[in-house]
Amino acid sequence: MKPFNGKILIYTGIAHCLLGISPFAFGKQFSAFSKNYFFKISDGIFEFPLLNGIMNYENFASFWFVYFGILIILIGILVNYIENTHKLVPRKFIITYLIAVLIGVYMIPFSGMTFLMLPHAIYMFYQGRRNKIKV
Repeated sequence: MKPFNGKILIYTGIAHCLLGISPFAFGKQFSAFSKNYFFKISDGIFEFPLLNGIMNYENFASFWFVYFGILIILIGILVNYIENTHKLVPRKFIITYLIAVLIGVYMIPFSGMTFLMLPHAIYMFYQGRRNKIKV
């Protein structure tokens, strides 16, 4: 069977980024970011309420939504490389991925973490058990 776990992560990351910049999600914020060439999209630490700042939660959420998509793409490229060269993804990676996804599911139950990434992480876990992956 051809390896595809990395490709699933890559496609998930691409979809995450495209949804994030779409008018259906954070398109308005990214349009504003582009006016500054994506430089200094927030005041950073000066927005923290602890410093009497006012945080722009929409900008914060839009940045992290798309940034997480980019990270998923990079992790997918790594997993794809591992699958193509070593054929097996290390068990430690799979367990770490599953734990990270479970935390995301707990924190945001009605999200792509629950409907896309959790089934994928469980599949990878059982695939690893079936193949008796060791460290």
